[in-house]
Amino acid sequence: MANKRNLKKQINTLCGTLLIECVATAHFKTGIPQEDIDSIMVSTLNLQSDMISRVSHVEPGLKASIFFKKLRKELAERAEDIMNQLYAIA
Repeated sequence: MANKRNLKKQINTLCGTLLIECVATAHFKTGIPQEDIDSIMVSTLNLQSDMISRVSHVEPGLKASIFFKKLRKELAERAEDIMNQLYAIA
């Protein structure tokens, strides 16, 4: 269970960092529509919610180690997509 707890903490930290980047970008860059920042922030919150719920419920039929490797890879890809969206509007 300690690994699930650590993974949840890492997810929360990553998503918190992404939200801080959104707020900093909105604050320091002028001319960025607030709707764009808001949509990226909603995407980040959806990512956090989705990943936390998936950590709690391992897919049946998969070995736990394979499931968590797949989950971490998807988390990294989706976080990178969010950062790319943020950099595209900045």
